[in-house]
Amino acid sequence: QVQLVESGGGLVQAGGSLRLSCAASGRTFSSYAMGWFRQAPGKEREFVAAISWRTDNTYYGDSAKGRFAIFRDTYKNTVYLQMNSLKLEDTALYYCAARPGLISEAWKIGAGMEYWGKGTLVTVSS
Repeated sequence: QVQLVESGGGLVQAGGSLRLSCAASGRTFSSYAMGWFRQAPGKEREFVAAISWRTDNTYYGDSAKGRFAIFRDTYKNTVYLQMNSLKLEDTALYYCAARPGLISEAWKIGAGMEYWGKGTLVTVSS
């Protein structure tokens, strides 16, 4: 059974940092890209970042550029999202997802995701 399990969310003050983890299991993800989305209360889901498992290429949404970094550990089958300089508007439920193939524009609209995690909550306080 394929699972994506997120962890690392929590309460942090504005300006602080958090590192989210997404542990993948149940299959080989070498031909996949994996990434993160988020959804704040009352808002639509938003693409955050993605990484190609095979090539290590990365792709970021506008809100993540310059503050967030996505990286992977192939031995642990885990993808990470390092979030720095957190803002109040970063408060959201963060989801991990996996999509077959290389990174494409499809990630921006969340199209074709094959697997989703259940999410980890990030709350940024003032």
